[in-house]
Amino acid sequence: MSANDALECWKRPERWHAALDRLQRAGEPHALASLVSAAGSTPREPGAKLVVTRDDVIDTLGGGHFEQQIVELARARLTAMPVVAETCLEAFPLGGRSGQCCGGFVHVLIEIFPGTEQRLALFGAGHVGQALVQILAPLPWRIDWYDTRKEAMAAMPALDRVTAIRWTHQPGSLATVTAAIPAQTHVLIMTHDHAQDRDLIAALARRDDLASLGMIGSTSKWASFQRRLLAEGVGADQLARVRCPIGRPSGRLPDADSPASGKRPHEIAICVAAELLTLVPAAPRQDRRGVSPDALRDAFSSSEPVAGATAGGSSDQDR
Repeated sequence: MSANDALECWKRPERWHAALDRLQRAGEPHALASLVSAAGSTPREPGAKLVVTRDDVIDTLGGGHFEQQIVELARARLTAMPVVAETCLEAFPLGGRSGQCCGGFVHVLIEIFPGTEQRLALFGAGHVGQALVQILAPLPWRIDWYDTRKEAMAAMPALDRVTAIRWTHQPGSLATVTAAIPAQTHVLIMTHDHAQDRDLIAALARRDDLASLGMIGSTSKWASFQRRLLAEGVGADQLARVRCPIGRPSGRLPDADSPASGKRPHEIAICVAAELLTLVPAAPRQDRRGVSPDALRDAFSSSEPVAGATAGGSSDQDR
């Protein structure tokens, strides 16, 4: 093998900043650990960073038992359900807490990024569907975008966290597709075919584990659908889970002179996106969040552990 061949075969290790960008774009849960202060002999200097996922570690804070402790602390939060955004400051007397012979002292800031916060299954890649995806794309949502048309699939833009899925309007494919939608997913139906819309509603209204279920259309369309679906054995309580029309508070259409009565694709998509956001429950929030000011003052003004830091003996490990 020539030297050039060897260089081509060698893969440069990924750095923390590249991994952070990749994981943020993919919406995968991850943690960023930053060494923010150091005293005495330490494996790395302030500014060193490490990225942790549920099954990978990128870059290094110096190795050894200390780094393994950081990885374990991050993964304990990344494997909790649900993963929540949080920031914590950890104090490490390297001899006492980590059992490392260098014996210095460091503070490490651990930031948890939960990744995508919501999931949407969107049926239909028409004008409104395309506009809706463009609006939601910058938000931490994962979108599974379905259509039966080859030409519609070709027109779907390549976006982070958006997966294009082609299916066929046949009983077997319909059952497979609707059963594969994860629980707590928001579902919106806006296909080009009323028969598809009706069959999707018939299958999905029976599920009680979806975050929400909505269909584009008028009140008359929904009234017609309900009559047929009730006759086919779909329960009234199941149909009550469906929002139609969508993009209006409580499904009500606005007055004719209301500014929200526009029919342009982006106008409809904006209303639908706004309604979706109101369906996401607000996360509980404490009055005091993140690292406390006292802990930050202590970390950056002395080499002593912050209040509440624990120390535990362990065997010496090489860095």
